[in-house]
Amino acid sequence: MKKTKRRRRRRRSWRSCWAPLRWPWGPARSASPWCTRLSSGARRSRRSPRIAEAVALIDTLQNWTVLEKIIIPTKNPDKKFIFGKGNFQALTEKIKKLPHVTAVFLNVERISSLTKKELEDAWGVKVFDRYTVVLHIFRCNARTKEAKLQIALAEIPLLRSNLKNDVSRLDQQRGGSRYIMGSGETFMETQNRILKEKELKIRNALEKLRRKRSLLRTQRRKREFPIISVMGYTNCGKTTLIKALTGEAGLQPRDQLFATLDITAHAGYLPSHMAVIYVDTIGFLTDLPHNLVESFSATLEEVAYSDLIVHVRDITHPETVLQKATVLSVLKNLNLPTHLLDSMVEVHNKVDLIERYKPTEENALAISALHGHGLEELKEEIEKKILAATGKKILTVNVNLEGPQLSWLYKEATVQEVEVMPEDGTARVKVIIGNSAFGRYRNLFPNSKIFMP
Repeated sequence: MKKTKRRRRRRRSWRSCWAPLRWPWGPARSASPWCTRLSSGARRSRRSPRIAEAVALIDTLQNWTVLEKIIIPTKNPDKKFIFGKGNFQALTEKIKKLPHVTAVFLNVERISSLTKKELEDAWGVKVFDRYTVVLHIFRCNARTKEAKLQIALAEIPLLRSNLKNDVSRLDQQRGGSRYIMGSGETFMETQNRILKEKELKIRNALEKLRRKRSLLRTQRRKREFPIISVMGYTNCGKTTLIKALTGEAGLQPRDQLFATLDITAHAGYLPSHMAVIYVDTIGFLTDLPHNLVESFSATLEEVAYSDLIVHVRDITHPETVLQKATVLSVLKNLNLPTHLLDSMVEVHNKVDLIERYKPTEENALAISALHGHGLEELKEEIEKKILAATGKKILTVNVNLEGPQLSWLYKEATVQEVEVMPEDGTARVKVIIGNSAFGRYRNLFPNSKIFMP
């Protein structure tokens, strides 16, 4: 019985580890170890993609370079020592033999402040976990005030963790009283109070921005623009797809992880000339640290107010199935309406890189956002889903050309066709119109003839 328990524990703790890199502090630029949890049945098949993703995280940062990488098992990252004695000695010797190493990246979600201190003391270089690396990528890519505030909020737990180490080192160096000149507060209590005040200030600022975003959302609703949220794993081609669908020249997609941190809205048109808004969202990542997800929840909640979700997948990625599961898991945790999840459009992107690709999933659409393949079929599918989700009507209206009806319809609805009948000075106008706009039209023009399909 004891042997069985020991074996199970080992399987749960198997992880893949490290890759040296160059980073922008200090004269030398070095590499970093990393670790990813692997199930026993999928260790071999998943190692290469996990290594590739860990290296891609480092390559995203300017002046950081991976020098070497290795896979080794680790224990629970919450423990003081996450490596076995033999692996730790082997890894220490390897790091000492690499003179240009200035950092080690452990690809685990978080390591404790005690573990970080122990490893840095043993190796003589900075040690980063997945949380600190992803946080630094976010910090480098943040452009708007809201993104910067959300990153500052995600940084608070890290600052609290570092504070414990700082206090421990100060106590060892100076000894004596830990109280600050008659204040009755220890140094740690003072710093914790400052961090708590900072966190409260950030949350208040984010709440103001949330209210402002809610106002903008209300204004969009009044105009009855359908909202389409484009989501997917990081670097799957979301921004490239939105650029292809809207023709917006200002969008500049970048081939890197987390290039988009802010929700941005872009106007586009469907085959029926219906105006819609495509929303570009932050990409997802496997084992994205919980505090980062929580900090960006205000941004992601915008998705709940969409009329449709388009899930973009990089179908060329070796772990595309795992990436899909990651995205769906995050979406379910956002407590989105059931109808929004059920109506989601799945898009398989980058099919130009796979010869004669055909989706195996039912109702999935194969496209190449870069080369425009399959975009017309995608627009038609989006239009069909939008009409069902918004309850918009397609109808034909008989209008007097001398009256204001036609100009009103152009302003408040989507005009598809106009058939002029010069003999009686009227026109038959085929439109797509929302429920509220249709109600207003009937009140304004009660004598107008309406033909339902």
